[in-house]
Amino acid sequence: MTTTQTASAELRELLLAHIRDVPDYPEPGVVFKDITPLLADAKAFGALVDALAALCVERGATKVVGLEARGFILAAPAAARAGLGFVPVRKAGKLPGDTHGQAYQLEYGTAEIEVHADAFDPDDRVLVIDDVLATGGTAEASLELVRRTGAALAGVAVLMELTFLGGRERLVPALGNAPLDALVTI
Repeated sequence: MTTTQTASAELRELLLAHIRDVPDYPEPGVVFKDITPLLADAKAFGALVDALAALCVERGATKVVGLEARGFILAAPAAARAGLGFVPVRKAGKLPGDTHGQAYQLEYGTAEIEVHADAFDPDDRVLVIDDVLATGGTAEASLELVRRTGAALAGVAVLMELTFLGGRERLVPALGNAPLDALVTI
């Protein structure tokens, strides 16, 4: 697995300037990283989409996965800018038709995500994009879904990685030789 922080210092500075800390949300002691100011700023959002689209091309992706929900906001425009198809990975029960599902552990309980069974061809190389890599549970489950469809993994790209939560370490076995790119690490 290649591990990189791919953003230039200038891009990291621009992105961080538009990420707001919200203390004690969603519960006391948690500092939520709010990306809505970044999304509302055309220059910052455009730079983010450009950087993610460049990673799609650099990693040789043929399809881009976005993880529900904020991953959709980042992955869909990046895929379009790179000239690639976009595939949503959704919470269980939200997609019509045949799906593959993958359960994963949360801090208190479990959750499940799904992808359409026919979302990928065997020759597809899939880049998974999300906003935040925290504990890595959702990303790990999405990698398993991609593999179960028969597609290859091009890598994972995130806007920000919260290093203190250990998500990268959790993903190492699931990534194999595929890269994990974080534009910003906190």
